Amino acid sequence: MNTAVPGEPSHEQTTWGVGPWMGDLPAEDFYDPELLREGDTRNVLDKYRYWKMEAIVADLDVRRHSFHVAIENWQHDLNIGSIVRTANAFLAAEVHIVGHKRWNRRGAMVTDRYQHVRHHPTVEEFVAWAKAEGMPIIAIDNVPGCKQIETYDLPENCVLLFGQEGPGLSEAAIEAAEVVLEITQFGSTRSINASAAAAITMHSWVMQHVFKK
Repeated sequence: MNTAVPGEPSHEQTTWGVGPWMGDLPAEDFYDPELLREGDTRNVLDKYRYWKMEAIVADLDVRRHSFHVAIENWQHDLNIGSIVRTANAFLAAEVHIVGHKRWNRRGAMVTDRYQHVRHHPTVEEFVAWAKAEGMPIIAIDNVPGCKQIETYDLPENCVLLFGQEGPGLSEAAIEAAEVVLEITQFGSTRSINASAAAAITMHSWVMQHVFKK
């Protein structure tokens, strides 16, 4: 029995997504015929249920924030995928992989399909891109002379640069940065997980430029 509310999509809700579309099929071009027929189990917002992937990306592109995220990739850090997933959650303009092109996508949970990802083989090429775009590089690491992120005004247009778990950022990356920021900690460990640091940093940008406007 169809008990849908008039004007709202008629479909069966499930714990893992939505089942096949019930009732008359929508005519809008952004809907995916296969998903309408088979159901949509993707981890997407309800508004994007049954949408084509490229339609979701196009809709996100209209709303993306002005900060970029960059990650050095010299040792195939498993945190890279998680950082890409977080960049998608905070709607970063783009993610930049600096170093090796191949990276472990498992932690991204397929969010890299909805997030623009660019590759720079070297730090020098990444820095050249940032200069050409007028994007100050804000490095995140706990090295001598760094400043506290909690008291720093993050630029609205910038690229947030993260290093690898353990070694942190390379010397070349730190030298290229406009400033190096650390996340204040209060326990016994020297550093926090790289993906956690990225999440905190992106949220700090959002708090300064989205919720304080």
